[in-house]
Amino acid sequence: MAMIRHPIASGRFYPGTAESLRALIESFVERVEDKIDAAGIISPHAGYIYSGGVAASVIARIEPADTYVLIGPNHTGMGKPFSIMTVGSWETPLGEVPIDSALAQNILATSKYLQEDRTAHQGEHSIEVQLPLLQYFKPDLKIVPIVLAVATLEVYREIARSIAQAIKESPGKKIVIVASSDMSHYEPQETAAAKDKRAIEVILQMDEAALLDRVVKERISMCGYAPAVTMLAAAKELGATSAELVRYQTSGDASGDYSSVVGYAGLIVPRHEMSPLVKLAKETVETYVREHRAVKPPEELIPEMKEKAGVFVSIKKDGQLRGCIGTFEPSRPNIAEEIIANAISAATRDPRFLPISPDELEHLSFSVDVLTPPEPAEFGDLDPKKYGVIAEYGWKRGLLLPDLEGVDTAKDQVSICCQKAGISPGEPVKLSRFQVKRYR
Repeated sequence: MAMIRHPIASGRFYPGTAESLRALIESFVERVEDKIDAAGIISPHAGYIYSGGVAASVIARIEPADTYVLIGPNHTGMGKPFSIMTVGSWETPLGEVPIDSALAQNILATSKYLQEDRTAHQGEHSIEVQLPLLQYFKPDLKIVPIVLAVATLEVYREIARSIAQAIKESPGKKIVIVASSDMSHYEPQETAAAKDKRAIEVILQMDEAALLDRVVKERISMCGYAPAVTMLAAAKELGATSAELVRYQTSGDASGDYSSVVGYAGLIVPRHEMSPLVKLAKETVETYVREHRAVKPPEELIPEMKEKAGVFVSIKKDGQLRGCIGTFEPSRPNIAEEIIANAISAATRDPRFLPISPDELEHLSFSVDVLTPPEPAEFGDLDPKKYGVIAEYGWKRGLLLPDLEGVDTAKDQVSICCQKAGISPGEPVKLSRFQVKRYR
């Protein structure tokens, strides 16, 4: 007989009857026509009167999946630290939800940390609270429930790789990874919002290492940071490159009491294929670092690789810059050859860093910026979010790319650019601006 996990949050976190539960969800739901094909989401799990609106906003915006891999934190301390259920079903007032045993067993088989365990799930509300919302949008869904305790980045990444691998081995099946998490707990509104902004900032950068680091060092009481870190790492393995914030609010917005609040954030990680330009940069670096040889450009160049243009290749390791080299203007026959040359230089000849070693390769992420031809500009023509800048004085020349974290004004942008070029303050500079198309 199949094992049924009976609800423990019904009548407490959400209404206990199907009719009242459906009516409450209906009151939250926004009609969304253009839904996003998501690799993963972050959704809160508090009582529906507090966080249901945020969770519904996220789930309403994504294409319904066949299976949801639901990752929750362990609030109870019960059971195995890294626990997965591979058989049975979960019950809510809206009906039973079967476990996707094939997917769950594939994930379990490839992870050295996950263990089959029901105990961790018995009294844990973080996964259950997501289920009625998911059922509302997709009544015939399946799930894979996973509960994670405190661990290191290495453990979360290993579990993420197992999840991503199993998803890759399930062609034709739409699978979304759901990280169940609230944000800051029981702090004044201003403190909670400020801390949560710091966590959301690195989630939007798809930087799971920085998220774990900030949560620990800045004491952000985000209960589901482990699910969020794991979801981000798995989504990146699946080719996702960006995240977007759908909604943020706190319990104070529902209760009116802002003296001690819990924060709720809803985020979506769209499913993206890595750009062919970024794939070329990644393959170039991996080949050069492992085999000390340059790859050849693809035989058939896609249109984006055929033009001539200046190109910058940026490499990050665990979210921190690890190399960035580029050409202001084209120096090779096409963009493909520009990428290959600059990717090798970024990996091995950036004077700020040691050359990249083979054991670093799995921790790297890449982006490629293709520059438009520079045009002369006055200071008032600059916009650091939209335009990069080139500053020149005599033979000194510096370049700064647009839309960089912490560079918010034209004054900041020009000042940093001049520092890079060795141009002293007060020297009359000639400015040019350019735009970039950024590929991730």
